Amino acid sequence: MNATPKNAARVSAIVPARNEQEVIAKCVESLAAQEEILEILVVNDQSTDRTKEIVEELTARLPTLRLLEVTSLPEGWVGKNNAAWRGARESKGQWLLFTDADAVHEPDSTVKAVEIAVETGSALVSFSPAQQMETWHEKSLIPYIYCRLNARFTYAEVNDPQKLTAAANGQFLLIQRDVYQAVGGHASVAGEVLEDVALAKRVKSAGNRIWFGSGRGVVRVRMYRTFRSMWQGWKKNLFMLMGGTEAAIAPEFVRAVLPLALTVTAGVLAWELVGSGTLALAVSVVGVAAMVVADSLELRRNQFPPRLIFYGIPGRVLFAGVLWASFRSHKKGKLEWKGREYPTRASGASNG
Repeated sequence: MNATPKNAARVSAIVPARNEQEVIAKCVESLAAQEEILEILVVNDQSTDRTKEIVEELTARLPTLRLLEVTSLPEGWVGKNNAAWRGARESKGQWLLFTDADAVHEPDSTVKAVEIAVETGSALVSFSPAQQMETWHEKSLIPYIYCRLNARFTYAEVNDPQKLTAAANGQFLLIQRDVYQAVGGHASVAGEVLEDVALAKRVKSAGNRIWFGSGRGVVRVRMYRTFRSMWQGWKKNLFMLMGGTEAAIAPEFVRAVLPLALTVTAGVLAWELVGSGTLALAVSVVGVAAMVVADSLELRRNQFPPRLIFYGIPGRVLFAGVLWASFRSHKKGKLEWKGREYPTRASGASNG
């Protein structure tokens, strides 16, 4: 490692973009405000909306911004991975910052990442962004999923070079160019839907340190603006994120659904067998209260606002539904995302 914070300007920011007209401007402007970034490469992945036009308009006043075009998708590639690979090949920086078009970066996000890399000797630094949520379905599902992910991929284990656990978040992933090239870059994970985790595994297994941590106060995202896009996005990823096997997702499904099922069953039995509406209500209240307490502890542990506790029960229902849908998609051997269809690695859905 020969990077220091003072030469952090050798960072190339690479933004794969497909139909991102609603968010691309804020992302680019937040990157352009950072002196540490040498260049911003937006890779337009055959967008059918105004993404290209918006970026072209921005280039007129942002000298570090460059627009690249993807004209075709090679067989066996996921679109985002192909766009990221194209950007990396065109970049000049010693460090490569891969970020999603929906990410908004605080002014010091890049220098903070480089400082962490220098202090820890890490070749890859990734932040899990703060989540912006506005609709009821975002507030229900996203906190529940992130609480489960944080239980599966603890920062301490990921950052421990003695452990095999590896993870990263493609919404903010900074990697040293030499290491990126040595592990094969995005070409080595061309067909991976979870390319960020796959790339982190390759970096760590090659003997490099990685650092993964909270991006609160560093970078924020609003991942999905409609219920449909949220459902499709997590349907694409959730099965693999939760372990990628039937054995791995079964406990997660049970954990979400069983308390609800027990509460409903107990209430119905109290009504049918005892004939007491009061007892049925009391049993139901106790069951709901137990879930609220459990969910509130999870939210607090993962630094989510306490008010989100009101969305805990619908969060369980949505999580179970989209996890099942994700499993079924992988079982069938195909995934759909942003107008494209991708094969899964195994139709048996047993790949990890």
